[in-house]
Amino acid sequence: MFAQLQAEIAQKYDIHFNNLALLEEALTQANYINEHPEYQGRDYQRLEFLGDAIMQQSSAVYLFKKYPDWDEGRLTELRILMVQTRSFAALSRELHLDRYVQLGRGEELSGARNRESLLEDLWEAFIGALYLDQGQAVVMRLLDLVFFSKIETGFYDRFVDYKSKLQELLQKNGTVDINYEKIAEQQIENNEQLFTVSVALNGQKLAEGTGKSTKDAEKAAARIAYQNLTK
Repeated sequence: MFAQLQAEIAQKYDIHFNNLALLEEALTQANYINEHPEYQGRDYQRLEFLGDAIMQQSSAVYLFKKYPDWDEGRLTELRILMVQTRSFAALSRELHLDRYVQLGRGEELSGARNRESLLEDLWEAFIGALYLDQGQAVVMRLLDLVFFSKIETGFYDRFVDYKSKLQELLQKNGTVDINYEKIAEQQIENNEQLFTVSVALNGQKLAEGTGKSTKDAEKAAARIAYQNLTK
């Protein structure tokens, strides 16, 4: 089973584990071991501890070098968005770690394979295993491909409450009128709809945003307005 995952990772990311036992350890939950007393391996908890520290350190170094003009507050804000449960869960799914994890029967029945907190643990354990097997340079190469590259795509923006951030920014000197208005609606492929919403301050339009729901369009408009005002 883990040889198959190794083959997938090798084909897609050109990463070849020397010690498959580390990969297996990273994807074995304690409950599985408890239910299989004959099992000789270890669970992922120690590797998770190591991977968590590596992700924090690697992200901090990358952002420090990538954005030399940013202050500490801005660097910290982005790092927090990146190094968090939903981000790591998405990466686990991207590498198909969720398909290969060894779970206890109760955990399997309860849907743990789709639980974001578990997927976060798996990603951290996987990074810990990769570090021990291949070293920091290979870890950074993988992170460049699947983690840091997502900054430019706006992937981490989905974790920001831009409506609240925009409201705080606009109301820092007192109460103002912030209004969101749907200005267009069109049907796109697969019978889905695309909405366009504008956000205005005291009747003056700040930005427009689009989304597959009015809520998503409002978020997009708030993000564009906030980013324009804080450039």
